[in-house]
Amino acid sequence: MLTSHVTTAQRRRARVRAPELVGRGWLNTGDRDIKLADLRGKVVLLDFWTFCCINCLHVLDELRPLEAEFADVLVTIGVHSPKFVHEADPDALKAAVERYEVHHPVLDDPELATWQNYAVKAWPTLVVVDPEGYVVHVAAGEGHVDALRTVVRELVAEHEAKGTLHRGDGPYVPPAPADTTLRFPAKAVVLPNGNLLVSDSAHHSLVELEPDGETVVRRIGTGERGRRDGVEPTFSEPAGLALLPDDTAALVGYHVVVADTVNHLLRGLDLDTGEVTTVAGTGEQWRDGETDGPADAIHLTSPWDVAWWEPAGGVAIALAGNHTLGLFKPVERRLERLAGTTVEGLSDAPLQEAFFAQTSGLAARGDRLWLVDSETSALRYLEDGHVKTVVGKGLFDFGHRDGAADQALLQHPLGVAVLPDGSIAVADTYNGAVRRYDPATGEVSTLATDIAEPSDVLFVAGELVVVASAAHRLERPVAPGTKVLGEAHRVKRPPTVIAPGELELSVVFTPPTGQKLDDRYGPSTRLEITSSPPELLVEGAGVGTDLKRTLRIADGFTDGVLHVVAQAASCTDDPSVEHPVCKLTRQDWGVPVRVSADGPHRLPLMMGGLDEGA
Repeated sequence: MLTSHVTTAQRRRARVRAPELVGRGWLNTGDRDIKLADLRGKVVLLDFWTFCCINCLHVLDELRPLEAEFADVLVTIGVHSPKFVHEADPDALKAAVERYEVHHPVLDDPELATWQNYAVKAWPTLVVVDPEGYVVHVAAGEGHVDALRTVVRELVAEHEAKGTLHRGDGPYVPPAPADTTLRFPAKAVVLPNGNLLVSDSAHHSLVELEPDGETVVRRIGTGERGRRDGVEPTFSEPAGLALLPDDTAALVGYHVVVADTVNHLLRGLDLDTGEVTTVAGTGEQWRDGETDGPADAIHLTSPWDVAWWEPAGGVAIALAGNHTLGLFKPVERRLERLAGTTVEGLSDAPLQEAFFAQTSGLAARGDRLWLVDSETSALRYLEDGHVKTVVGKGLFDFGHRDGAADQALLQHPLGVAVLPDGSIAVADTYNGAVRRYDPATGEVSTLATDIAEPSDVLFVAGELVVVASAAHRLERPVAPGTKVLGEAHRVKRPPTVIAPGELELSVVFTPPTGQKLDDRYGPSTRLEITSSPPELLVEGAGVGTDLKRTLRIADGFTDGVLHVVAQAASCTDDPSVEHPVCKLTRQDWGVPVRVSADGPHRLPLMMGGLDEGA
């Protein structure tokens, strides 16, 4: 469903009072509670996010220049609406706000009260409230900064003329800075000399440590956020590290491949000189287009981990940002799609048809590439051209439960390693544990607990070494092998009630001011719909070019998930412009649904604008 640009006059007609901001408490305000009345005279941007969500992290970075540009009139409020149990922990949220350098007030909304009051259906969702307290714009997903900039400019002009705009500082109060050797380390790898190389994510650098895991040998990176190459390099939240085979390293001139996550790059590190070079990616985030080609010409999206995988002849890349796996061939200087479709979910299939969900950890041994998908709390592997899941139920099921693998549960794991006996160690991040899967018995057990957000695990000189990210250090936990029966959990997010039979699904999209849909090279919009279970949809699954589609929901189902991927291409609406500015807007929804006879036969999803028919 497409709408024209929402003008100032339309906003006046659609005046909807913004609901109050309610939750458990506030961060980044100096312990002060904020009411919407306190923000009268400002343009308010509500960012509904959760810190597990890679798309939410993308939006945090997208908003930084907008916040700087309108610092005296725009107040951004992060509304933290957790998906996982761990994310509802106030200490975990406080750590995440520091880890991701969130420089605006954050409302802690663990019961999703404000989420429901604003009828939010997806992470992330952005809501603009005007200086008089009315909702004037809603957008879900990433890539909306240009539209938001236009809306803010129009509101500033309108309310300055009316005398209802108040310039000045907002309510943000920065917390006291912390000082530790490592700050939210992400991944680690054992170097040929026995030392450990750690990605020091929040310090935007790499640190080489002696085998004790504490003594600093050297720091690689200035600590500034950036993307400069050389012997004084800069990074932006680096994560995964992969050591290249000696013969490959000799050919390419570097020894370690670094996943420079927020820069959307792979960097090469020469261990002899400390020099860093950019080896793959453009620095632009992939949204659509080519995935195979010269390494310096293909966009990447949030590479979270990397691992050398001999059968593929290159470095496997966990591209958390679009739920796929990539492959980097250093000698050929080439990037390729290894597996995945970009649809977020849990589906075993041949490599190019499988669904992944924010893959965040990789480990290779022989013909198998092991991985953990954080958003489906899953342990999986690639072998012989297929994907196989051994632990994991889907996007909304998680927990801490040992036992048979088909019944075991994890909670947002970020790291994985193959142990010498062939068993698999998992950094079960949101459970604060290290888990073990034994392929020989099919059993899952717990090796260690009470670890602060473990993000990686490795075996060093006969000992288990864990990157305890939120404790800002490496740990060697005792492995008691305690069995945890545990509990199963489901996401608190309320399901969307729909009727059985015919369901009209529409995606609302408003091109930014001054732009129009770009049909020069074919249809400007695309809509892909699947479901879990697949039998939920009798009709309507598949790919089409219309953002409105009639689905048929099968009888006999009470619950399920609709997976919706929508995109729209738009360009400058001015025929005199020789090189128009074009952009692609894209959003993925995993919509939990409950089928009820008295449910509605209409499901609107907001990608950008206002649904005037809602």
